[in-house]
Amino acid sequence: MADGVQLVLAPNPGPMTLDGTNTYVIDGRIVIDPGPADEGHLATVAALGDIELILVTHSHFDHTEGVSRLVELTGAQSRGPGGFDEGEQVAPDLIAVRTPGHTDDSVSFVWHDTAAFTGDTVLGRGTTVVDKLGPYLSTLRILRDLGPLKVLPGHGPILADLGAVANEYLRHREARLQQVRDALAAGDTTAEQVVERVYTDVDRSVWPAATMSVRAQLEYLDSSP
Repeated sequence: MADGVQLVLAPNPGPMTLDGTNTYVIDGRIVIDPGPADEGHLATVAALGDIELILVTHSHFDHTEGVSRLVELTGAQSRGPGGFDEGEQVAPDLIAVRTPGHTDDSVSFVWHDTAAFTGDTVLGRGTTVVDKLGPYLSTLRILRDLGPLKVLPGHGPILADLGAVANEYLRHREARLQQVRDALAAGDTTAEQVVERVYTDVDRSVWPAATMSVRAQLEYLDSSP
């Protein structure tokens, strides 16, 4: 963990959420990603301090569903992910970094230049679903250049080195792109066919998510010179 940060794991595990949504409380004042509208989870979060501000890393419901109830419990102000300026200081020592790719509105937050809350842009285990590959590759380069910050992801365990993880994500995406190129050359014509050929190394329960990423890869390849 990072100094002044507490983690409350939401009770919503699953193939897409891993162990559940990670809800973070900073200095007992700021909440990042309230998670699902689970009363017990939100009561635990609200009890960790005098909550003043609620932030979300992106608009998926497993991160945002509990926002309105947490506002009721705490009286805190809430801010959605789409309204942050690049480099905006949203609170003392907390800076917003726009990180589109998983979703158009994804944002990460850098804390004290030592840790980054990455939402689903970088996970604690495995790789994420990509909506737009071009922006996502640009995002990974930005995160790589932030260096060895601690990674506080939206799902999965804490990681030690954001730069190293982002670099590995870039290598993984390049490898997947080549596999997709090879699948197309072999005669596959749909995202579903590509998934069946390329994603044999992942559980079939996440193939629907893999299909979304493959569509993003096909769109990227189609638009590349």
